[in-house]
Amino acid sequence: MIKGIIGKKVGMTQYFREDGSVVPVTVIQAGPCWVTQVKTLERDGYQAVQLGYEAIAADIEDDRDRARKVERRLSKPERGHLGLLPEHPERTRKRFETAVPALRYLREFQLPGMEELEEGQMITVEAFQPGDRVDVVGTSKGKGFAGTIKRHGFNRQPKTHGQSDRERAPGSVGATSTPGRVLKGTRMAGRMGNDRVTIQNLEVVVIDPERDLLAVKGSIPGAKGGVVMVQPSVKR
Repeated sequence: MIKGIIGKKVGMTQYFREDGSVVPVTVIQAGPCWVTQVKTLERDGYQAVQLGYEAIAADIEDDRDRARKVERRLSKPERGHLGLLPEHPERTRKRFETAVPALRYLREFQLPGMEELEEGQMITVEAFQPGDRVDVVGTSKGKGFAGTIKRHGFNRQPKTHGQSDRERAPGSVGATSTPGRVLKGTRMAGRMGNDRVTIQNLEVVVIDPERDLLAVKGSIPGAKGGVVMVQPSVKR
């Protein structure tokens, strides 16, 4: 079974082991995910598997008319990619032996064992076991426009010697006649956070297949409700 899944960050809590030790864990609402595409070296130039997460119309399957309206939250190319264009069957690729719901998030994984997967297959947290080591990929919290002290850890200027507005200024950034410009990569004020971040080598502490929950030791990037990717650790 491939060990890769998409989920959402729920939050942090504590887990007490049988020996009484306490472990800080982050709970992830992981899966279920569906295999929406298997990319091959011959056809696509590289090997990868694309997983889809969060069925949009999962809770209204009994009302097909309403479900179709909800599915239209996806663009027409997205619905065609998932095989959800019954009005144009000739434009829908017959790739899925089993029906795939309308999925909100699609992510690619390059993992061992991808050759065994079939499009339309469902992936759950049962692919993981307590003790596994994983890498968690997410988007860090956005901090907005930040100065050099907050963004890069610069020191402030002295408050003495008569200055009035230079306490948190970054200082000189340019050279003189040579090279006569500001060098690329100079640390300055700018947007902070909202970056793709990977936390490596986290331990899987708890899995709960009934509620699709996965708990890993330590913190993971992003705010509560943020989408994350869980995959086997490259340092395992």
